[in-house]
Amino acid sequence: MTNKSAKADFILVGFSNQPWLEKILFMVVLMSYLLTLVGNTVIILISSIDPKLKTPMYFFLTHLSLVDICFTTSIVPQLLWNLKGPAKTITCLGCAIQLYVSLALGSTECVLLAVMAFDRYAAVCKPLHYPAVMNPQLCRALAGVAWLSGIGNALIQGTVTLRLPRCGHLWLHHFFCEVPSMIKLACVNIHANEVQLFVASLVLLLLPLALILMSYGHIVKAVMRIKSVQAWHRVLGTCGSHLMVVSLFYGSITAVYIQPNSSYPHTHGKFISLFYTVMTPTLNPLIYTLRNKEVKEAVERLFHRDLGT
Repeated sequence: MTNKSAKADFILVGFSNQPWLEKILFMVVLMSYLLTLVGNTVIILISSIDPKLKTPMYFFLTHLSLVDICFTTSIVPQLLWNLKGPAKTITCLGCAIQLYVSLALGSTECVLLAVMAFDRYAAVCKPLHYPAVMNPQLCRALAGVAWLSGIGNALIQGTVTLRLPRCGHLWLHHFFCEVPSMIKLACVNIHANEVQLFVASLVLLLLPLALILMSYGHIVKAVMRIKSVQAWHRVLGTCGSHLMVVSLFYGSITAVYIQPNSSYPHTHGKFISLFYTVMTPTLNPLIYTLRNKEVKEAVERLFHRDLGT
C-alpha cells in the first residue's frame, strides 16, 4: 500500500540539482514569506480600520494583499519543505489543490491589477465624477469579477491539465504544480492544450495588460495638462506604486505563460516563477508603503494607537 501511494506522488524536482543553492533559497524564501505575511496583513488592517483609507483605491489594495497572502501560502510551505530536506514529493491531491488555488489566485491578481488601473484612471481623469463613478456597488462588482474570473479559469485550466494522461510520468521539473510544467508530463499530443493555454493567457494576461496600458495612456495625457507641482507629485505617487507592481508581476508571469510550451525552459522558468510567486507578493506592500504618503501616515497612526501615544 505504501509503495503504491509513493508511486502516485509527484516528484517536485525543483532546485535539487543545485543542493548548495537550496540552502540559500530556503533562507531567502522563508524571509520573503514572513515579510509577505507581515506587510500584506498590515495593509489589510490599516485599510480596514483607518477612516482616511476608506476609498476605492484601498478597497482594491486590500483585495490585492489578500490575494498575495493566499497565493504565496499555496506555494511557499511546500517549497520550504522540499528545500529543507531530501524529500521532494507532493501527493496527487496536494498537487491538484495547489494547481487550482495558485492558478485561481494568480488569475485573480491579473484582473485585479487591471481594475486598480481603471480606478486610477477615474481618479485622475474624472476627478469631479470619481465618487459617483467608483461607487461602493461598482467596486464590489469589479472585485467580484476579478475573483470569479480567477476561479473560472482555474476550474477550466486545472481540470483540463489534470485529466491529461501521464503514463506514469510524475517527475515535475518545477518547485510547484503549475500548468506549463504539468502539461509536459502528458504522454499524448498536447498541441490543443498549448493553444488553449495560450488563448487563456491572452484573455487573462494580455487583455488586462492592454486595459492597464490604455488607462495609463489617458492618465499620462491628463498629467501633462496639470500645472500644479503638488498635484503632479500626488498623481505620480499613487499611480507610480501601482505601475511598479504591474511591471514586476506582468513582466515575470508573461515570460512563463506567453510562449509555446515546447520552449518552456526548466531552469529559467523556475527562477521566473520564483519571482512572481515569492518575491512580488513581498515587494507589493513595500512599494505601497514606501511610495505612498497616505499609507505611511496610516501605519504611523496604527502604531501610535497601539502604543497609546
